[in-house]
This record gives sequence, structure tokens and C-alpha cells, in this order.
Amino acid sequence: MAEWSTSSWQSKPAQQMAEWEDKALASTVLAKLGRLPPIVQPAEADRLKKLLAEAGRGERFIIQGGDCAERFVDCEAERLEAQLKLILQMGMIVEHVVGKPTVRICRIAGQYGKPRSKPTEVVEGHGEIMSFKGDNINGFEPKDRKWDPERLLQGYFHSAATMNYLRSYTACADPADTTNIDINALRSSPEFENFSKDVRAIRAKEATKETTEFFTSHEAMQLDLEEALTRKVGDKYYNLSAHLVWIGDRTRQVGGAHLEYFRGIANPIGVKVGPSMKNDELKELLQILNPNKVEGRIMIITRYGAGKVEEMLTGHIQAVKESGIPVTWQCDGVHGNGIVAASNKFKTRRLEDIVQEIMECIAVHKKCGSILGGIHLEVTGQTSVTECLGGCVGLTEDMLPQNYETYCDPRLNYAQSIEAAFAVANGAK
Repeated sequence: MAEWSTSSWQSKPAQQMAEWEDKALASTVLAKLGRLPPIVQPAEADRLKKLLAEAGRGERFIIQGGDCAERFVDCEAERLEAQLKLILQMGMIVEHVVGKPTVRICRIAGQYGKPRSKPTEVVEGHGEIMSFKGDNINGFEPKDRKWDPERLLQGYFHSAATMNYLRSYTACADPADTTNIDINALRSSPEFENFSKDVRAIRAKEATKETTEFFTSHEAMQLDLEEALTRKVGDKYYNLSAHLVWIGDRTRQVGGAHLEYFRGIANPIGVKVGPSMKNDELKELLQILNPNKVEGRIMIITRYGAGKVEEMLTGHIQAVKESGIPVTWQCDGVHGNGIVAASNKFKTRRLEDIVQEIMECIAVHKKCGSILGGIHLEVTGQTSVTECLGGCVGLTEDMLPQNYETYCDPRLNYAQSIEAAFAVANGAK
């Protein structure tokens, strides 16, 4: 295999990347990004790799979640705090019920880009315009759709501000605040009394530094940005924009630019695996990304859809076993379960489908003698968001327009997320 460098991806075909019209401006922006300080530390990425290895062996359970795509407008203390507290609380629930420590990974401080099925879209009153690819590429409003490299700098500074606030919050957080799990919206559940007992027990536990430990992650899609934020540390290279970065299901082509970039960085990395992944392709991909068979290096994030797990996952588990390469398995319960509401055409998901896919993953891993190491969800700490259907809150199609905030995919709101955490915890016991 050819020698790797931070820029060797440029000789490979790349999918889903924005092309900059003003090349000189883009070069100036990327050079500036290359000089800015890292957002995370390499030792933190190494620690996460160790924890992911433990999850792969069944010693921990991963809770990963956050926005589909972060918005610059949401970079404010109250929202950031709510988002982090939700992930921490979901971790506390699983840890208490299952009886094993959790790893909390947030889709935060850098999840500003999104893959799209087409580079353009038709918007009523505006004709064909560029698709919205996330705040660090272009704006959501039709007038702001031009791909603008200066937004990459805005993305960096919003990420840095986010990390600065979250680090200071966890350093000073009152344990009573972080453990204040609100289950009032779950009163209609027949399990409410059990939920209440669990929450009281969680609140009674002594908080430790590990209670508020979290890690950051995002999909590394815009590779010129990721290259600019990659730093040499000793004899290794780390992407120091996040602790973990992942390859999307649309950019994981063998021989493609994204695989080439990812194979050279020392971070733990995720790989989204959907129904289109062939078993032999998965083996080849793992050999490229983890030839030295390092535990905790690779997290396979499966995303099939409820009702499709056994058919797809069984073969993928067998392919991984045949490869001899260690992986940590994670279930993405959201991306295979998107639907369009019949009554109003809102993109949505059903909580019940999300939980069903996770339960199916747990069952198939048990059947195949492998281990589900965690879950990956799109969630928000906001209590009033109305984007996903179902759950104890009884969210219906006609309620979706009440507070549908997302610019991209729908997220579980706070109550639905807490309900999902209890369902997963009880299913994983």
C-alpha cells in the first residue's frame, strides 16, 4: 500500500465534499485552520480507544448521541448544558440498570456538516439551489446556500466555544444537577414505578469524576477541513478536532478518499455500515483501517432499519469473525428508520422502531456469540421538541409542526431519549 500522508486522500475519488468556488479564499482559510490550536488532546483520544476496547469486550456500554447536525445558533450555554446532561443521564440509567460502566460520546463540537443525496435541490420560489450541507458549509436559508469556505472558520470557533463551556461545566457541575433525571413525562408507562426507583437510586450515588466524563465526535466528511485539523504527535497523526470521527455509509468506498484519510489517523474511528455493505467489502475495509488489529481502533456502527437486522447483521458478524480484526459493535437505531408523515410530509421516526432495531441487534449478537458494545442515536436535551413520533409523551403526526427545529433529520426529545435509555438498559440486562 502506498505511503500515507495527511494529504494523500487528495489523489482518491471523494464523495459528499463541498467544492469551493473561490480557491484562493479556501486556501487561506485552511492555512489558518492549520495553525489554530487543537480542540482536544491526543491523550484523550487514546483513553477513548481504551474504553472502546473495553466496550468491545462487554466490560462497558457506549451511549453516543446528539444532534443530526449542530446549528451555530444553538451554541449557547443553556442548550449545550441540556445536551450534555441528557447524554450523561442516559449513561447513568444504563450503568445503573445493566450494572456496567458506560462511555458517553456526544455528537457535538464539530457535527456541523451533513451528507446529502444530491448537491442541489428545488425549493419553491427559488428554483434549483445548492443543498444545505450543514452550517460549516452553507446556510439553511435559500439566500445563504452558496458554499462558503469562511464558514469552516466559524465552525472551528463554535466548536472551540462549545468545548470550552462543556469542559468548564463538567469541572464545576453540581452532582445533584447532573443526576436530576426528569421522568414526569413517562408517568403513563406501566414501568413508571420502576423508573422512579432507579432514578432515586441514581441520585443517591456518590458522583465521581468519571460520572461527568464525556467525549466528542462527528462525521469527518469535509476532508480538507479534517486535514487542516490533523496534527503530528510523536510519530503518529491525530485528528484533534474530536476524540472520535466516523466515516458515513455514503463515503466508505474502498479506494475512496475518506478511507485513505482515515487509515492514517491514530484516533479511534467509527464506520457506518448499512444494508448495501457486502460481507467481503467489510473484510477489506477492516484490513485497510486496522491492519495491526488494535483493539478499540474500529467501531462498526450498524444501521439497517427495524425488521432487517437479522438478515443483514448475521453476515456482517461472520465477516468480522473471519477477518480476525477486533471491532466494537454499535447499533445506530435511527438512520434506518426514517419515514415521512403521511398527513403533513414531515420527516420523522417512530421511537418504537428505534427501540425495536436495538432489541433486534442485542438478540442477533447474542445468537452469533458477539457483543453489542453500545448505541448511537440522534437526540436533543430540549423537552419541547416535536420531531419523532410515539413514546409515553404520545407524540402524533399532527403534533410534529409544534416545535420541529431540526434542519436535517428528526431527533428524539428529552423524554423520548430517557424512555429509550430505560428500554435499552432493560433489554441489555
